[in-house]
Amino acid sequence: MSKYVFGVDIGGTTVKLGFFTEEGELLDKWEIPTRKDEGGKYILPDVASAINAKIEEKGISKEDVIGAGIGVPGPVRDDGTVLRCVNLGWGVFNVETEFENLTGFSCKVGNDANMASLGEMWMGGGKGFSSIVMVTLGTGVGGGIIINGKMLYGINGAGGEIGHICVNDSETEVCGCGKKGCLEQYTSATGITRMAERALNNTDRASKLRNVQYISAKEIFDAAKEGDDLALELVEDHGKTLGKALATVACVCDPEAFVIGGGVSRAGDILLDTTAKYYQQYVFHACKNTKFVLATLGNDAGIYGCAEAILTK
Repeated sequence: MSKYVFGVDIGGTTVKLGFFTEEGELLDKWEIPTRKDEGGKYILPDVASAINAKIEEKGISKEDVIGAGIGVPGPVRDDGTVLRCVNLGWGVFNVETEFENLTGFSCKVGNDANMASLGEMWMGGGKGFSSIVMVTLGTGVGGGIIINGKMLYGINGAGGEIGHICVNDSETEVCGCGKKGCLEQYTSATGITRMAERALNNTDRASKLRNVQYISAKEIFDAAKEGDDLALELVEDHGKTLGKALATVACVCDPEAFVIGGGVSRAGDILLDTTAKYYQQYVFHACKNTKFVLATLGNDAGIYGCAEAILTK
């Protein structure tokens, strides 16, 4: 008889949940609100209730549930201790222990970007590789590093935080992390938009972007595909900054592939090709054959990775 696992991706607004077979088939997925009241103390009980309701709805026994994997937006030690999740109102506590006490199930907790990386390597764009670096280009820049099938968590759970590699000592604006000049200030969706607004404000160059009321990363990449000179320059700068940073990452962990996800990745080949071009320019010669591929699981990557995490705990 088949066994089942749950994947739980806790975000600042909603919690995404997935119900899987142990072979990796997604049987159902749904969302519940993230209740952050009173320091987020209701989040885990709400998740436990949602899982119990699904078990009852599906008519399965709790004995058939292997456990639940949980992804959270913050650093997590390997023992399941969360080191503050500001977006959830959480301080420092062991999520695995608390959730296991609530449900009686085995639990594995990890950073949400790390979990998305596991998902992409298990059933997504990274399938078939044993060593990848997942790069998520969204509101910020996240990452996850898996080498020989093992996730690199780091001693403080901050392994893979490539968005906070310093790439510009001259930056005057502050990153969300409190530093200046971080990679995500230039290559995230908000980062490339910020650079576009700087360029438009500091020059009088003609550009289709001047006719856009609310500039987004999509608008910039679309304009570049249509041959807009300013947009093309912004995309080149984006690719150079990202490619150079990933060349540095490759010198440290030498992956088989970089899996690029997040909203910016919808730009497709123009993003991959530009980044790979500059990666080749800066990378150590032994790492020149690293592949660049797009993530394929979209917003489901996290729940897939959480399911895989509990299966391989």
